[in-house]
Amino acid sequence: MKLLTDIAKTVVAEDLDGDTLFSEFFVEGYRQLLDGIRIAFVIPQQSLRESIKKVFSKTPGLREDMVMTAFDVGASDEQFDLIVVDESHRLNQRANQPSGVLNKKFADITTDIFGNDDTTKNQLDWLRAKSKHQIFLMDTAQSVRPADLPEELLETIARDAKLQQRHYALVSQLRVQAGADYVGYIRRILGIPTLADPTAIVAQETFDGYDFRQFDSLPAMITEIHERDAEAGLSRVLAGIAWPWKSKKDKTTYDIEIDGCQLRWNSATTDWIASKNALEEVGSIHTVQGYDLNYAGVIIGTDLRYIDGKIVVDRKFCFDVKSKENNRISGRITTDGDLLRFIRNVYAVLLTRGIRGTYVYVCDPGLREYLRELIPGHVAR
Repeated sequence: MKLLTDIAKTVVAEDLDGDTLFSEFFVEGYRQLLDGIRIAFVIPQQSLRESIKKVFSKTPGLREDMVMTAFDVGASDEQFDLIVVDESHRLNQRANQPSGVLNKKFADITTDIFGNDDTTKNQLDWLRAKSKHQIFLMDTAQSVRPADLPEELLETIARDAKLQQRHYALVSQLRVQAGADYVGYIRRILGIPTLADPTAIVAQETFDGYDFRQFDSLPAMITEIHERDAEAGLSRVLAGIAWPWKSKKDKTTYDIEIDGCQLRWNSATTDWIASKNALEEVGSIHTVQGYDLNYAGVIIGTDLRYIDGKIVVDRKFCFDVKSKENNRISGRITTDGDLLRFIRNVYAVLLTRGIRGTYVYVCDPGLREYLRELIPGHVAR
């Protein structure tokens, strides 16, 4: 987006250095093609969106209002030339929204765009209708709620893009210093079925230069995270939503109590990672998806268990109400299989936030023993 806006505003100089990065785009005619271009960067997650707005506000040529929600685009009077969508798998289908206001807004936007309140239309349909071109960044293994776009739709989009030769697979990752296969390894040990046979035997892999450890003691893991934060900065404790958010209403109470540790969920819902209390709190999927950390300490709650050789979900310990919610509009029931997929995806995201290292504490004894054989570093009490 920065490149496109710079091309649109730059008069081509005769002495432009041909060796300059992207110089091949600063040629006669391109400026005219991009004159008045209308671009939007759509980010579904509130926390990440607010952080990116700050970046755009400080970047010459970009503006904070370029960073939008799907609702913003759908309700806009303008048509866009290009929409870039980050975390496209987090766009919503028609489902119960977090508030009645958003439920009404969903219906109103659909009616305005398509002439009637067609409940089969989703936010992806809005974006396509409101723009000439779209770039969708997506990963089906990062959907975490039933209201997210259906997995089968995402796979259809990818398949159609391949047929049109407009599908670009990211074959390496630049976040985690453990190497290209770390993300795939995390998904394999969690048994995510889109990438691995969950019944297959997974052999332990080591990642040279990457601090990947499992802790038997939560206090010990938290101490290490504090030490890493003092050394390298940006080190945080994260967890699956296996505990209720009691401190949201009562600031004096604690949400997570393990091994004598008393912890609270994130007090900030936007840009939590950079907030002043972040090191003393626990971040959830909704505050960290899309962010990078130097070190992540991940608490895997009893919403995931290991029983009879399989990773299973324990529904009563999932406290993300939206993850368990049925979609009454489409008549779709959120089964234990669906919930298992969402929760495994949550932990796969949390376990791939750390650039330099990932620490793990597992609550379920069976899952702890299973992962002990697969996480190379082990810290006893």
